[in-house]
Amino acid sequence: MKELLRLLSATATVIRIESNEITSKITSGLEQYVPCKRDNCSCHKSVINLDLAPFKDGITKEQFAVARSKGTKCAGIEYYLTALASKMPDMELAINTRDWPQLNQAWGHAKAPVLSFSKTRDYYDIMYPAWSFWEGGPAISLYPTGIGRWDKHRISISAAAEKWPWEKKESKAFFRGSRTSAERDPLVYLSRSEPDLVDA
Repeated sequence: MKELLRLLSATATVIRIESNEITSKITSGLEQYVPCKRDNCSCHKSVINLDLAPFKDGITKEQFAVARSKGTKCAGIEYYLTALASKMPDMELAINTRDWPQLNQAWGHAKAPVLSFSKTRDYYDIMYPAWSFWEGGPAISLYPTGIGRWDKHRISISAAAEKWPWEKKESKAFFRGSRTSAERDPLVYLSRSEPDLVDA
C-alpha cells in the first residue's frame, strides 16, 4: 500500500510539473500573439509554406490518388467552389472535412496533398483556414447569412450555457452537428431507438 501511495504521489508531482509547463507555454503563446492582418492574411503564409514544402518538386498522379481516397464530399464546400469555379484554373482538390488530419508521417502514411482544416506538424495535410475561424459558414434559420466567426460565436454560446447550470439540465445526451463521418451514425440510430436517452 505504501508503494502504491508513493507511486500515486510521484505521478501527481509529474502531472503538476507537466501542467505547469503547459500553462507556461500557453501564457507565453498568448503574450507573443499578434493578430492576423485581415487585409492580406499574411499570418498564414508561413503555415502554407511549411505545408507545401513536401510538394516542392510537384505532385504525382500516385500521390493525388492517395489524396483522393482521403478527401470527403461536403455540400457546403462544393457550393462555394462552384461559385468560384469560373475564376479558378482547371484543377482537382482533395479536401478532408473530417475533424482530424489524415496523413501522419510518423505512422508511415504516404505523402499526399490533402487539404485539412486541422493538423499538427506530424501530418502531410495542407492546412486551410476553415470558415468557422473567420466568417461565413453554413446558413441556418437562426443565422441566415452564416454563423460567422467562431471566436465571436463561442462567446455567445458560453453566455447561453451559463443560463443552464447542470441542475437545470435533463439527463440526456444531446448532439447537433454535421455528418462528417459514418462514426456519428450510431448516435443517431441510438437516438431513434432510445429518445429518452439521446437526442441527436
